[in-house]
Amino acid sequence: MSNPSAVLYEAVEDGVVLITLNRPEIRNPISDPEMIEALLTTLARLDSDPAARVAILTGAGKGFSSGGNIREMKAGGNLNAGSPVATRLAYKRGIQRLPMAFAALEVPVIAAVNGAAMGAGCDLACMCDLRIAAEGAVFAESFVKLGLIAGDGGSWLLPRVVGWSKAAEMALTGDPIDAAEALSFGLVSKVVPPEQLHEAALALARRIAANPPHAVRMTKRLLWEGRRADLATVLEMAAAMQANVHMTRDHAEAVDAFLEKRRPDFDGT
Repeated sequence: MSNPSAVLYEAVEDGVVLITLNRPEIRNPISDPEMIEALLTTLARLDSDPAARVAILTGAGKGFSSGGNIREMKAGGNLNAGSPVATRLAYKRGIQRLPMAFAALEVPVIAAVNGAAMGAGCDLACMCDLRIAAEGAVFAESFVKLGLIAGDGGSWLLPRVVGWSKAAEMALTGDPIDAAEALSFGLVSKVVPPEQLHEAALALARRIAANPPHAVRMTKRLLWEGRRADLATVLEMAAAMQANVHMTRDHAEAVDAFLEKRRPDFDGT
């Protein structure tokens, strides 16, 4: 079951794609099957789009994402299938596919957090590679407030973004933090007035999109692998990838442009 209008895909400008969670009436929860399927379809489209160099992920309306749909947490809902075995499979076949899809994605994604990012919404921001926030944004790893744990991979994602101590504080208290505090410990890299969020995200996206796309994709892949692999494995991967990018036209163009003191012209080959 998928609702294409639940997630919008728009090519904004050269190499930059805007992805919008589009259920503002319920603050863009990502736990419903139709949203999961729509987001997975969108990520697959992004990864296979030869023109896509970087994506911006944001939420329609006032919120980024409310995370889980609380109405579906009662017995019989899609987050509580009525028996432990069925609920386990519902998570594996449902929301847990999202962090795996983001981990496999080679196109960098910037989370433009326009409002509240709660529970799985906070974890969704952590699935992205970079995060910037509007001044009114709020983040919470709020699962314990509902007597739950992060079933979407948050216990793996959050410590790798903010460090163990702050992740433990956020997860064990469930308390919300504002954008300024999120900036202070690296959950986001920039905070801007709400009306400047879109342009700030575009400015960051342009800086990424200006680089050779094969090198960008491989760099993202190595950064993600570096979260879980040992040094020897990452070095081996880096050597293999470097052998490929050395043979690209964009690499030759970058070297020539540097030596000739001119702006390079990258075409993705």
